[in-house]
Amino acid sequence: MRISTSMIHNNAVSALMKRQTEVSKTQNEVATGLRVQKPSDDPVAAVKILQLEQTKSANTQFGVNISTATTRLEQEEQALADSERILQRVYELTVQANSSALSQSDRQSIASELVELNKQLADIGNSKDANDEFLFSGLSTGTQPFVRDASNNISYAGDGGARSLQVSAAQYVQDGDSGQHVFMSVPQGNGTFVSTAAAGNTGTGVISGSVQNAAAWVPDDYTLTFSSATAWQITNSSSAVIASGAGYVAGTAIAFNGIQVTVTGAAAAGDSFDIDRSRTEDAFTTIDDLVASLNSPLSTTASRAQFQNQINKSLQQLDQAETHFLNVRTSVGARLSMLQNVDSTREDSALHVESALSNIRDSDYTEAVSRLTQQSLGLQAAQQSYVKIAQLSLFNYL
Repeated sequence: MRISTSMIHNNAVSALMKRQTEVSKTQNEVATGLRVQKPSDDPVAAVKILQLEQTKSANTQFGVNISTATTRLEQEEQALADSERILQRVYELTVQANSSALSQSDRQSIASELVELNKQLADIGNSKDANDEFLFSGLSTGTQPFVRDASNNISYAGDGGARSLQVSAAQYVQDGDSGQHVFMSVPQGNGTFVSTAAAGNTGTGVISGSVQNAAAWVPDDYTLTFSSATAWQITNSSSAVIASGAGYVAGTAIAFNGIQVTVTGAAAAGDSFDIDRSRTEDAFTTIDDLVASLNSPLSTTASRAQFQNQINKSLQQLDQAETHFLNVRTSVGARLSMLQNVDSTREDSALHVESALSNIRDSDYTEAVSRLTQQSLGLQAAQQSYVKIAQLSLFNYL
């Protein structure tokens, strides 16, 4: 092998550069606290770090989703609690109005308060969250859900959807409920059927009913008609007679298809009562119908019977509304509890991921400082040696 002065210098410079690179790398490791700063430092560890960072990023996003869902559900829970208080007040006023001692002006005063309570209920239905989005408009969060038309009837302008947010690798949570479900879908009557008196009745009959055997109930719309004060028949939606009787005594139960109804007071010939399968009714209509009944004058025995029928129906409907709102509120509470549990698990997982990431990626500070000291001393020694070598040439050996 040929040896030359330039080769000696090149080798010395290469050694210096290598040691300087090592020192620079270790200095960077000490400064950043990271052992693996690029894939070439440790390819196997780099792959594991990438996987752990992806898990950490997903975990962080799950935390954001949990926080968003929790905030919206807490606001919904408060709105439902406020709605329940309004319905309880409406129920109290309805019971108060169901008194023969009240005058027409008294009933109108109660009706005026009910109108205001209905407006408050609509305002709650139009509540917004912290992001200025409507709580009860379904997926159409920018659309005001409840509006009154020219006839003063409230309609729902949102949709029936609900957003779902992913809060863990395998769990999703619904962050709200649509106004269609909460306010517009209250079961009618007792949940099986609803009974009402025909508007043209001239007698004093007041109807009520209950379910005796739910399995025997045949959902349909039935009509109870009195051909005289004591003769009656029940027809279905096809006008087929399914039950009839004579010699009816007020207060006696009329049973058919697993249910029974009772008519108190005196039914007149031609009076009829609808016994319809339960559908849904919105809470606003329930209050509006009650207001209309309270504002109607009770000048005849027939009008007083109509009023009593409406009061009975309203009380039953308000019971259903309160139960419905409570069920929705229970569902919201269950989701909030689930979010707390998921968030607790997520925080534990985040600690484990962070620990694993630190073990793989972070440097041992004591070992790194010791290594830096050794490498710095080696570099200094090499530099001092090079100073002497640089002054020599082959002529020194000739």
